[in-house]
Amino acid sequence: MTELHYLFYPAKHGVKIIPYNIYNMLTPVALAHMVMGDGTAREYGLEICTNSYSLEDVVRLMNVLIIRYRLECTLHIHIKNQYRIYIRQNTMSNGGAVSTHWHGTEVLNIVSPFMHSSMLYKLKSALSNPSNRQKIEVFDLKENTITYYNSFREAARALNFPNHKIISNYFLRNQNKPYKDRYTFKKL
Repeated sequence: MTELHYLFYPAKHGVKIIPYNIYNMLTPVALAHMVMGDGTAREYGLEICTNSYSLEDVVRLMNVLIIRYRLECTLHIHIKNQYRIYIRQNTMSNGGAVSTHWHGTEVLNIVSPFMHSSMLYKLKSALSNPSNRQKIEVFDLKENTITYYNSFREAARALNFPNHKIISNYFLRNQNKPYKDRYTFKKL
């Protein structure tokens, strides 16, 4: 344990860091412990509370999540000089958006075998699948890709639409012409 302590607290003044060899250290078991200890369930993903680390350290950790585990992450500023890592819903589980060009893994599959059952609530966005959602297929003519979403709202958010009613209206009006000459939608 002393060796680990010195990796994360190398200076005598007790400032915690992310070690440069975090890529090798962040095994699925270690990631599960990070989720259990510092994870916060969000409606559309998971937030890792990395508030005490510098921006450089948070980016280093986020890069490991992106490169090693192929998770879609974004950096959120919690308050001034405090940063958190947000793992997007579509990489929480294979129940999220599944794109034909995205080959990432899912947080649920990586960490749940190593988590205590009392901590699984932190993965609620991956475990919930409300039956009132309308699944949708989106064909992007420009990129020539098909992406599947669990709801109109999820698709609209991923495509940066102002709101999900754009998609609802597409079906209400029985449109056949691609939206913005780019997207076609199909209910599943």
